[in-house]
Amino acid sequence: MDQIILQFLNGLDKGSAYALIALGLTLIFGTLGVVNFAHGALFMIGAFCAVTFGRIINVSHEIVDETKLDFLGRPLKVQVPYVKEWFGDVAGSAIIDWTVPISIVFAIPVMLAIGIAMERGLIKHFYKRPHADQILVTFGLAIVLQEIVKAFYGANPIPTPSPAHFAGSLDFGLMLGFDANAVIYPYWRLIYFLFSSVIIGGVFAFLQFTTFGMVVRAGMADRETVGLLGIDIDRRFTTMFGIAAIVAGLAGVMYTPILSPNYHMGMDFLVLSFVVVVVGGMGSLPGAVAAGFLLGILQSFASNSSYKAAIVDALSLKDTFLDTFIMGLDQIIIYLVAIVILLTRPRGLLGRKGVMEE
Repeated sequence: MDQIILQFLNGLDKGSAYALIALGLTLIFGTLGVVNFAHGALFMIGAFCAVTFGRIINVSHEIVDETKLDFLGRPLKVQVPYVKEWFGDVAGSAIIDWTVPISIVFAIPVMLAIGIAMERGLIKHFYKRPHADQILVTFGLAIVLQEIVKAFYGANPIPTPSPAHFAGSLDFGLMLGFDANAVIYPYWRLIYFLFSSVIIGGVFAFLQFTTFGMVVRAGMADRETVGLLGIDIDRRFTTMFGIAAIVAGLAGVMYTPILSPNYHMGMDFLVLSFVVVVVGGMGSLPGAVAAGFLLGILQSFASNSSYKAAIVDALSLKDTFLDTFIMGLDQIIIYLVAIVILLTRPRGLLGRKGVMEE
C-alpha cells in the first residue's frame, strides 16, 4: 500500500506538469484554432526565466572583508551580492534562497510579452492555413527558440534549488498511519501539485465567472456571431494566447527544482503534452486536465521497476522480448493508452463534435 501511495503521488507530480502545458495548448487551440507546437518552448523559457532571475539576484561585487584574513594576516577580498547590501544580510539571503518562487513575478510579464509577440508576429498569419502548416511553422519556431537558449545558457542542465525550507521530505506514510519512513515524499513536489491546482482552478474560474472569460467562451463556440455584436474578439483571443504562455511559463518556473533546466526540456514535455491534449479531446479544457493527471499517474505506476520485475519473474519471462517490453513500459504507456482511448472514443475523453473532423 505504501508503494501504491508513493507512485500515486509521483503521478500527481508528473500529471501536474502535463496538465498545465496541455491546458495552455488547449486554450490556444480552442480560441485561435492553432495547433501550437512551440508551446513546449514556452515551458522551457519559463524555466530559464527562473535561471535568469537567479543570476540577476546573485550579481555581486568585490569588497575587502576586514573580519576575514588570509594565511598572511591580510584582509580577504570577497564577493557580496548587491541584494544583500540593499536589503541587509538577512533579507538579502532570504531573497536569494527564495529565488524560484519570487521569479514568478519576473516571469509573468516576460511570458506575456513573448506570447503576444509570437501571436502577433507569426502565428496570426496561419489562422486560416491547414493544421499541417501550423504544426510545421510552430515546430520550427520551437527549434529556433531552443537553439537561442542553448547559445546563451549552454547545453548542460543548470541546477536551480528550491528554498531551503522545502528542501527536505515529508513523512507522508506516518501521517496516514504507516510505519515511519514508509512513504517519504519531497516537499517541493507537493508544493508543485498545489501550485498547479491553484493555476488550473484560476484559469477555469477566470473563464467561467468573469465577463472577459464569458466572451472568450462565446467566441470559442461561435466566433462570427460574437464579432457581429461589435466585440473585438481577435484582441481577446490574443490576450488568451498571452495567458496560455503565462500558464506554460509558470509551470516551467516552478518545475526547475524538480528538473534542472536544459534547452531541450520543452521538446521533451511537448510531445507528451500533445498526446494528453488529444486523449482529453481537442479543444476540451476539462479533458486536457483530466487526461494530464490520468496519464501522469499511469506513467508513474509503469515506471516502478520492482512491480515490473515481479511480473517478469512470476511469468518466467526473464531474458525474453516480453521482458524488455515490460521493463520499458513506462516509456510507451502513454502512447498505448492513447491508442486504446482513441480507438474506443475517437474524439478523446471529453472531445467536442466537429473539432478537427473536417
